[in-house]
Amino acid sequence: MRAQNSATTVPTIAVTSSAGLGSGGTATAATPAAAAPRRAVSSGTTLAALGVLTFSLTFPATAWGLESFGPWSLVAVRSVLAALIAAGFLLALRVRLPDRAHWAGLAVVGGGVVVGFPLLTTLALQTSTTSHAAVVVGLLPLTTAVFSSLRGGTRPSRTFWTAAVAGAAVVIGFTLQQSGGALSTGDAYLFGALLVCAAGYTEGGRLARTMPGWQVIGWALVLCLPLTAAGAAIGLAYEPVHLTGHGLAGLVWVAAGSTFLGLYVWYRGMAEIGAARASQLQLAQPLLTLVWSVTLLGERLSPAAPAAAVAVLVCIAVTQRA
Repeated sequence: MRAQNSATTVPTIAVTSSAGLGSGGTATAATPAAAAPRRAVSSGTTLAALGVLTFSLTFPATAWGLESFGPWSLVAVRSVLAALIAAGFLLALRVRLPDRAHWAGLAVVGGGVVVGFPLLTTLALQTSTTSHAAVVVGLLPLTTAVFSSLRGGTRPSRTFWTAAVAGAAVVIGFTLQQSGGALSTGDAYLFGALLVCAAGYTEGGRLARTMPGWQVIGWALVLCLPLTAAGAAIGLAYEPVHLTGHGLAGLVWVAAGSTFLGLYVWYRGMAEIGAARASQLQLAQPLLTLVWSVTLLGERLSPAAPAAAVAVLVCIAVTQRA
């Protein structure tokens, strides 16, 4: 029996070792354990990129929504509709209530991305163009990375920070050039939106490590429902409503697309690849928003757009590798 065990054990070790070594005798990444992280990064990047694509339509859709609703009504109604969608999924799938320890984080998510960011950017869009408002999104990746570093204790490399700052500078310079370089009265709203959204993204990314991303935004929406329902009732009573096709389409998109679907895939992707790395994908969002602004709103695009797009994509590539 002892000889039989030795005979069967040695070939097993030899096969296992040779499968994990390349021609130079070093371990390769062809093993399932090494392939799994690569698949997770690829999946997370795809989901986060889909979230960025969804978010890039938010400002044009909000501009459409403002054709039919006042700013307070639009924000409150979009949140109520999104909360009803989320509640339907939560009930249908019989998702149990989150642990008590998660409610404070969900409140931060709700205050940042459900109420704060939509309200402040909608107020800003009353006096700012969508291209000027895109400066918020240009600064958001860097701000989110800073919040993530402070909240999670991560320390990205110097190369990461250099590329992130460079990408943010490119986006800021481009969007300010698009708006003539002058600050609008909505800038205070925009910078406030930047801070609250970065906090919400960071906290949501942390929670998405312990629960599915759609449940993070779903419970945040439900948590805010009493506040947003009251806001919708008051807003609709005091602000005039003029229903148009554009207005209804904009409302539906910011409710179902930006607020629920977009945040679901964004938080899920951020949980897989990290808040700092995912946030850098948003450097492309202002340029995508400008494309939609030209297509949907008829705004003119500067010839500097292709150069800015290439510069931003280079910065994104550097941050992903760093």
